[in-house]
Amino acid sequence: MSFFKKLFSSDKKETLDKGLEKSKTSFFQKLSKAVAGKSKVDDDVLDNLEEVLVTSDVGVDTTLKIIERIEERVERDKYLGTEELNKILREEIAALLSENNHGDATEFDIPADKKPYVIMVVGVNGVGKTTTIGKLAYQFNKAGKKVVLGAADTFRAAAIDQLQVWADRVGVSIVKQNMGSDPASVAFDTLQSAVSQNADVVIIDTAGRLHNKVNLMNELSKVKRVMQKVVGDAPHDVLLVLDGSTGQNAFEQAKQFTAATEVTSLAVTKLDGTAKGGVVIGISDQFKVPVKYIGVGEGIEDLQVFNKYEFVDSFFK
Repeated sequence: MSFFKKLFSSDKKETLDKGLEKSKTSFFQKLSKAVAGKSKVDDDVLDNLEEVLVTSDVGVDTTLKIIERIEERVERDKYLGTEELNKILREEIAALLSENNHGDATEFDIPADKKPYVIMVVGVNGVGKTTTIGKLAYQFNKAGKKVVLGAADTFRAAAIDQLQVWADRVGVSIVKQNMGSDPASVAFDTLQSAVSQNADVVIIDTAGRLHNKVNLMNELSKVKRVMQKVVGDAPHDVLLVLDGSTGQNAFEQAKQFTAATEVTSLAVTKLDGTAKGGVVIGISDQFKVPVKYIGVGEGIEDLQVFNKYEFVDSFFK
C-alpha cells in the first residue's frame, strides 16, 4: 500500500524495528494462538483477536474500532483466510491512525516564524522527561539551532542536576535556580536569556507531580502566564512525556494531564524495553493530540520523530 512508502533513513528504520521487537514478538505469539486451527476469520477468531489487542495495550476503545473495521472487511469480502489477518490488521490500523488528521513529520523541525520556539515539557517523574529534553536538545542543536534549557522542575534537586548534565553533554545553555525556587521565575529568566541570546529553541522542564490536579493546573497556568510576559504566544508546544512501558497507566496519565493543561503533543518513551508498544496505537487514536516523538533505545539518537506508517510497518514487519 502507498501508506508504507519509505520515509526514514535505513539506520533509523533499523533502530525502530529493533526497538519494537519485544512488542512485535509478544503480539504475534498471541495472534498465532488466536488463529490456531482456524483457516477462516470467523466470530471466534475475532473474539480472540479482540483479546489479543486489549492484552497488547492497544486499549479497549481503539480495539473495538479495529475489530469493527475487520468485521466490515469480512462482510464485504465474504471469505477471509486467517493467513491474511496480518496484512488486514496492518492496513486497518494504518487507516485508522491516518484519520486523526495529524501530519507526520520526518525530521526534528520548528516553525520558521516562531523565534524563540518555546516547548514546555510536562509529565510525571520517572517517565524519561528530562532524558527526552536532553535528546531533543541534541537533535535541535545538531540541526544548527541555538537551544536554551530551563530547569523549572525545582521540586527535585536531582531534576536540576540531571538537566545540567544533559546541557553539558549536548553543549547547550541552561538557566537554573536553587531547588525550591518558583518555577515560573525560572521560566521567565530562561525566556529572557533566550531572547537576549537570539536562541531558536527553548525547552522548559516542569515538575512531575500529579497528586493534586488543581495544584498542577495552577502551577502550569502560572508558568505559561509568566512566559507570555517575555514571548507573547508562549508556549508554542506543550509536550507530555509518557512511559510506554507502563501500558494502560500511560493512558491514565494522558487523561489527567490533558484535563489539567492544554497538551499539544505527546512523546512515548521506553518502547524498546517493553512488550507494550501497542499503547502507541491506542494513544495516537484516542487522544486528539498527536504523538510527536517515540523513544526506542537508550542512545542519544534513539528519540525519533513518530511517523504512524513507519511505526505500523515496523510493528507488522
